[in-house]
Amino acid sequence: MLSATPSGAWIRTSPLIPGLGFCTSTRAQMMHLDRNHVEKLEPGKKPSTTLTPSLVIRDGAPYMVFGTPGGDCQDQWSLQSFVNHVDFGMNVQLALDQPTVHIRHMPASFWPHTAQPGRVFVEPRIPKEVVAGLKAKGHEIVMSEPWSHGRCLSIRYDHETGMIYGGASPRTGEPYAIGW
Repeated sequence: MLSATPSGAWIRTSPLIPGLGFCTSTRAQMMHLDRNHVEKLEPGKKPSTTLTPSLVIRDGAPYMVFGTPGGDCQDQWSLQSFVNHVDFGMNVQLALDQPTVHIRHMPASFWPHTAQPGRVFVEPRIPKEVVAGLKAKGHEIVMSEPWSHGRCLSIRYDHETGMIYGGASPRTGEPYAIGW
């Protein structure tokens, strides 16, 4: 099993390097132009990354792969679909179809590294009582567009039957899962 996260092509949003007249690469956006920052842009330094393709091992054998593009939200969206499958017993596709939430409390990995502490971004299908509970805890709720969080894909292999189960989030882009 293999999980990969295609990413990149954000050059139009990359910052211009002062005095040089060109932009950073997609991954170099994750470096900081502040000379005092721990992740400052300098020779030989590698930026941190948001790429988190995931492989799950169960009983010593590959069980599932999953991932999504989406910067700092990748882990949040992927984990929610994984928990839906493993803890709530949903099949792969149903787990991906569930509404999600995400936060941006920490400074963003990508330039300009903004933070939005206290905000919780919620897809509209999250139950009203859950939204009310988040508000009661002091969170500012930002209602996202319907079906707008991520493009998760998941594939699970059943070692007992030899069956492969796949699913693709119907959110944005043209997601699909294929097999043979």
